[in-house]
Amino acid sequence: MAEFRRSKVEMFLGVTRKYMQVRGAMSQKELAEQTDVGISTMSRFLSQKSTELNPQLIAKITAKLNIPLHEMIDFVEEDFADRFIRLVKFYKDELNEDEVTPEEITDSAPDVATQKSENKTTTTERRLTAEERREETREIIKEEKTSSKDRADKSIREKLESLTPRQRAFMTEFLNLKLEERDLIVDLGNNMFQYFKMKGMDL
Repeated sequence: MAEFRRSKVEMFLGVTRKYMQVRGAMSQKELAEQTDVGISTMSRFLSQKSTELNPQLIAKITAKLNIPLHEMIDFVEEDFADRFIRLVKFYKDELNEDEVTPEEITDSAPDVATQKSENKTTTTERRLTAEERREETREIIKEEKTSSKDRADKSIREKLESLTPRQRAFMTEFLNLKLEERDLIVDLGNNMFQYFKMKGMDL
């Protein structure tokens, strides 16, 4: 069974690189240490020199970088989505070892008896299961988006509350300016930042 869409590998790697920067300009070595894999293994994977798409490695990367599922779920095959989500939760320590099966956290394929049992599933049941998976995935993505928005709103609110009275007065005046006047202030500010950085001055 295919677990990931190979046509979406570059998309997933792009998301991974983005969150390596977001999480503090993390290097390949640091990500390899976080995910308990060799540096060469991580390097081959990120440079697409490895043909293997290891579910455990991909789930670890997603968990350790805290990549929102809605940004990369298209990379995961529909039939593998529920297991992948559980893998990510496991590596985020949101599931205990007794809440997952050994098959879920290893590369081993199911044994013959398991495969025969699965083969007895009717087409209707498979369709229902796939629909349930899609619904569960949609719910998780919806919760993530809501949670991300709440965290962003809270962060902005906290920053605004931490402003000094002088800074608040400036912000009020800035917001009362016309659009082109605001752009002028932003341009002046950017020029000053660049000048200070060029002079090696800490802001």
